[in-house]
Amino acid sequence: MKLKQTLAVAALGAALAVPATAETTLRIQTHYAPETVSGKLAAQFVDDVQTMSGGDIKIEMFYSSSVVKSVETFDAAASGILDCDMTGGAYQTGKNPAFQFVGDIMGGYDTPWQQYAWLYNGGFEAADKLYNEYNMKLVGWWIYGQESFASTRPIAGLADLKDWKFRSPPGLETEILASLGAKPIVMDFNEIFTALETGIIDGADASNLANNMSMGLYDIAKHANFPGFHSMPSDHLACRLDKWNSLSDQEKRIIDTAMQKLAFQTALTFEVKNLQAKAELEKKGVKIYNWSEADRAAFRKAAQDAWQGWADKTPEARALVDSHMAFLKQLGLVSE
Repeated sequence: MKLKQTLAVAALGAALAVPATAETTLRIQTHYAPETVSGKLAAQFVDDVQTMSGGDIKIEMFYSSSVVKSVETFDAAASGILDCDMTGGAYQTGKNPAFQFVGDIMGGYDTPWQQYAWLYNGGFEAADKLYNEYNMKLVGWWIYGQESFASTRPIAGLADLKDWKFRSPPGLETEILASLGAKPIVMDFNEIFTALETGIIDGADASNLANNMSMGLYDIAKHANFPGFHSMPSDHLACRLDKWNSLSDQEKRIIDTAMQKLAFQTALTFEVKNLQAKAELEKKGVKIYNWSEADRAAFRKAAQDAWQGWADKTPEARALVDSHMAFLKQLGLVSE
């Protein structure tokens, strides 16, 4: 009996001597609200990571830019206020114009799958090198697809851009559309509805067809284009380098796997949502235009002409533009 007790005590002591697995906590901010489609997809990402890790990785997700402004998320992660940024690289073009080409590759790819293909077939190294320079690690993308315009007048093709006053984000887009005859007006996102209603603008570049519809833009603007072609933002997951490097290989693999699932589900979900929105809008009398291949090609050429000016601004921008151009040629989207 004494021997059994001794063995039992020894076994218990050995068990107690084994240190508990340390939990890892990641504080992440996204600009999406929790009730949006993208917010719900982000919540699924959190659940996937926590489940696959057996609870060893905990994620505190801050929605609707509740800690800092969306444009400040990257810096907040890099400086330690947060651990990871789940917004998009295009917010960081003020740091380096190269971020345009990991954030919104305007006039580049036709589908999210093509854009993902660049990232995972040679583009990742150049993109991650850019992030590393700012103490960040690019983990992956989640892309909801091409954006569509909302317009109070016909937007059937390139000719309709002449003198078309529209809400535009700052930067590369204003240059491209202005070169094609449009009159971009940079304004905050929350000003779009009133500006359309009062006639300050004829149209807006806001989001994809489904999101534009949910915002009520087509209650005023009865013209749209679909499928889109001009803008396809790459939302990202980027984490502070020292935080990422502190993770085990297993933890990194879990996060990477969950991120690739999020990428797939995002593109797949909005493929359905946009088609459902198109059918609903057409029933309500909204006129939807599918631009011709010739007009799409003309836009792509104008965009890629503008790329070259941006590429000359920094070596990092040049490296990314050259990488995209080489891949687009492989896909046959630009000529040799």
